[in-house]
Amino acid sequence: MDYASSLLSFLPGGRRSPGITQLLSKLESYLPEDQIERVQLAYELAEQSHKGQKRLTGEPYISHPVAVAAILADLHLDAQTICAALLHDVIEDTPTAKEEIVAQFGREVAELVDGVSKLDQVQFKSRKEAQAESFRKMILAMTQDIRIIMVKLADRTHNMRTLGSMPPIKRRRIALETLEIYAPIANRLGIHSIKTELENLGFQSLYPQRHKVLDRELKRAHGNQKEFLPKITGRLNDALKKASIKGLVESREKHLYGVYQKMRKKHVPLAQIIDVYGVRVIVDSVDACYRALGLVHSTYKPMPGRFKDYIAIPRINGYQSLHTTLFGPNGIPLEVQIRTTAMHQLAENGIAAHWQYKTGEDTETSQPDHARDWLKKLVQMQEGGNSEEFIESVKIDLFPDKVYVFTPKGNILRLPRGATCVDFAYAVHTDVGRRCVAAKVDRRLTPLRTILRNGQTVEIITAKNATPNPAWSSFVVTAKARAAIRTHLKGMQHGEAIELGERLINQALAEFKLTIKRLGPTTLLAAARHLGCKTTEELFEKVALGERLAPLVARHLLPIDTEAHGNESVADGVAVTGPTGTLSIAGTEGLMVTYAQCCYAIPGDDIIAFLSIGRGVVIHRSKCGNVRHWHKHPEKWLPVAWEGGIERTFASEIKIEVSNQPGVLAAIASGIAATGTNISRADVAEHDGESATITVELQVRHRVHLATVLKAIRHMPEALSLTRLIA
Repeated sequence: MDYASSLLSFLPGGRRSPGITQLLSKLESYLPEDQIERVQLAYELAEQSHKGQKRLTGEPYISHPVAVAAILADLHLDAQTICAALLHDVIEDTPTAKEEIVAQFGREVAELVDGVSKLDQVQFKSRKEAQAESFRKMILAMTQDIRIIMVKLADRTHNMRTLGSMPPIKRRRIALETLEIYAPIANRLGIHSIKTELENLGFQSLYPQRHKVLDRELKRAHGNQKEFLPKITGRLNDALKKASIKGLVESREKHLYGVYQKMRKKHVPLAQIIDVYGVRVIVDSVDACYRALGLVHSTYKPMPGRFKDYIAIPRINGYQSLHTTLFGPNGIPLEVQIRTTAMHQLAENGIAAHWQYKTGEDTETSQPDHARDWLKKLVQMQEGGNSEEFIESVKIDLFPDKVYVFTPKGNILRLPRGATCVDFAYAVHTDVGRRCVAAKVDRRLTPLRTILRNGQTVEIITAKNATPNPAWSSFVVTAKARAAIRTHLKGMQHGEAIELGERLINQALAEFKLTIKRLGPTTLLAAARHLGCKTTEELFEKVALGERLAPLVARHLLPIDTEAHGNESVADGVAVTGPTGTLSIAGTEGLMVTYAQCCYAIPGDDIIAFLSIGRGVVIHRSKCGNVRHWHKHPEKWLPVAWEGGIERTFASEIKIEVSNQPGVLAAIASGIAATGTNISRADVAEHDGESATITVELQVRHRVHLATVLKAIRHMPEALSLTRLIA
């Protein structure tokens, strides 16, 4: 009787789950006996906890955690992870508490189990939000211990194997989630074996007909290539022996989903996919890799432009290998991968290979560093956003069609395709991104929104007092850059809200000839707490965001013997004293003062402001049609006026009726440019064959500047009529 069988013979009542014998046999190959005994105890607890439960397939539920543990045993994960795999559903699906797992197996195993468990006690607005929050918890937990995601990936793999018992709608939803999230995570962690299986199973469940047709056509179209593979591997093996290079040559077939993705990406039929079959050469050193490359090139002619050196420049997940494509027998293209044994272990098992080299006997793998760097980025992504924003950021980060660019010192940075100079700056360091003002690409100054290409050298120019530009969020593509910019903008909005709220309260207090400074911090804090705010800053922010009315706050601040006076209006049954002071608008207030795009107010216009919940102060022209409904809410009106000497430009929109003739748009644009005015947008709508309407958004400084532009256009023969737009 072997060791696994002897352990099972002591189970109470002779209980035995299908697969447990095979699991223990796998563990015997790499774990000591005392650790296997701990795994056996975990199995007993799981079996007792899930007793009587069935899966949709009709099998006892315990078969699932055993299968999950077996997948991880194939990757040689440690005993704690195997125990967590066996127990990963007991907290969620059984009465077993986390404390019981801590008592029997220690805090480490309990935290692994808890990290994998879904959120089941939090109330969410929607199923989508619940899934996003559950995923967020899993991702952030795995930043503390990456083994959590290993258990989750194995759990998803076995669930995908048995997905056929699910209803079709649920089957497709789970398959899509697998292809969008879990397979890319396995790829990012370099676990090729799990990634490939998840992709193929997901493809089969999401697109069963496409899978069936492609599988059939693949076998039919490329069946003859299989005949050549033994011949090719034989020739390459002989060549390695003659050159005294120790190595192994094996053939491989690209998995079905990979072929499907390549067909979609390149928009080509199956017949044009040239590297469905390939050969892998595994040698014992990096030097032997390059020697073997020369050898295969001398045996079969290489295809120009198809060589990639992932040893010198590893992929983003740490993958290393030499790739080349050869003209095989009868001209059939053949992809060849050349790598060392350690590289092969990393290519197949990724981060899991780390546990196979934990003793320090082989330090060639740098995969854990790649994984940990990525996990640090995930922590930065989740700051300042909700769960659904976070999951979308992770999705973007999981599909990095890579661009390799260089720093001025020659270091290589890997960025998603479409990345800009700002993405590069944040990839170097968050502080570099925050303070960047310009960029040089290959020593030439270039705009920050420039999209980078492979091989370019990028230098970022920074300034000490520079801050992120809100416009950057419209073109950055990396999750790290977007998260950092979003966090900065929220902080900036918070600061501006506090300043604006203080100004609005002072404005309301002005009619009582009081100021916040005269009232003192003690009075202000007492009023803030009475209104449900913990700090005065929180009160200021709520006033700025329209959640509290400045006149009402001012009344709370008044001394008891002060008599209310001034114009009063009624809001929600409460008499509200309207402010008599005027808020000055300088055009530099930032995010908390916005200009309505229905009427495009500019300096010189008569303006009015409305306090909008969540947006702060919104400026309209007094003649704007959209302000009519505000008469029902006079407590939210704010008297405002322009400051003198404003230098910045403002958007203004005009509509020009023109004769429909060739070159009319260019003529109008030229006439506007002659006044020194920038056009930010232009739209043309044709009415008939003789006339058209051009709507132009201009950047002007004030009404006098706009009048100059209008005068120039009226003198143009192409212009039939001209109006300034207002709601």
